[in-house]
Amino acid sequence: MLGERELDVMSVLWEVGSGTVAEVRDRLPTPLAYTTVLTILRNLEAKQHVRHTGEGKAHRYHPVLKRSQVGRSMLKRLIATVFQGSHDQLITHLVAAHDLSADELKRLRDLAARKLGRRSRATENEEEE
Repeated sequence: MLGERELDVMSVLWEVGSGTVAEVRDRLPTPLAYTTVLTILRNLEAKQHVRHTGEGKAHRYHPVLKRSQVGRSMLKRLIATVFQGSHDQLITHLVAAHDLSADELKRLRDLAARKLGRRSRATENEEEE
């Protein structure tokens, strides 16, 4: 699990692919001291979330963790802690509390229909066996 500042730093690295401490610092949404960004990057490296290569006197940091890995992990935690383990409470919240466009709602409906179709076919196959 990433803390808020770690997530900000990782977001920069995912966006640009790699960066020095100064490059990452310049792209952060909240101004932080150079030494703070360096500490965050060193902590992320100790956790094996980033690695570095030498670039003159500087280090260039590269993300090891993929954005999708972090997204899955954070979503699991959010569902477990905020929505009492209920996926449908999360989806209900997203649909009810946010102004989703007609296109977004249609994509959700189509995704649900595809998932239901796959489950129905799998259930039919099990019943035939």
